[in-house]
Amino acid sequence: MRVIISSLVGASLLAAFAAVGSGLISGVYEQTKEPIAAAERAAEAKQLLEIFPRQSHDNELIDDGFVVDAEDPLLALREPGTGYRARRDNEVTGIILPATARDGYSGDIRLLVGIDRNGAVAGVRVLSHRETPGLGDKIELKKSDWVLSFDAKTLVNPAPEKWSVIKDGGEFDAFTGATVTPRAVVAAVKSAMEYSQNNRSALFEIEEANES
Repeated sequence: MRVIISSLVGASLLAAFAAVGSGLISGVYEQTKEPIAAAERAAEAKQLLEIFPRQSHDNELIDDGFVVDAEDPLLALREPGTGYRARRDNEVTGIILPATARDGYSGDIRLLVGIDRNGAVAGVRVLSHRETPGLGDKIELKKSDWVLSFDAKTLVNPAPEKWSVIKDGGEFDAFTGATVTPRAVVAAVKSAMEYSQNNRSALFEIEEANES
């Protein structure tokens, strides 16, 4: 009987501790979710402004988003993402597309690709990756300026066959000992450019027509 009572008491104590723990975790989550969401939004807004600086538009990029589905193979998204429009006087002057290079050395490389109204790259930034520190992580702007080599490029300058790393006959530098990573990013940026070209009306024109 004592063993049964002891077991019941122990079980009750464990249940009580579990309930208290769950309550504390829930409380902490409720208290921190809004600050975390605000911090993430601020970080994302900052990154968008690196692609289209404040003087290039008169809207809030972070508030001018649109859904990009995960079905188009050119963007290779794993799940629906968010794109953004830059505007001046209600004219769409540029877009920022999410894109994924699925063939990175260590897995997916998630990107933001900015494209202006003339079809030129406004900027490329890396959202996340698992590439090798000291080698593949040079795709990050804070590690090197390699990603800036895309700025002002179009699908005709360089020519389509030159949209690859130098080792493959293209004009983009690779990193010593890490060709796979830049090769994957170059291909993903080119694909995002092709997506923009294929969907130009939906991305640049339709909303302008609706507002006029």
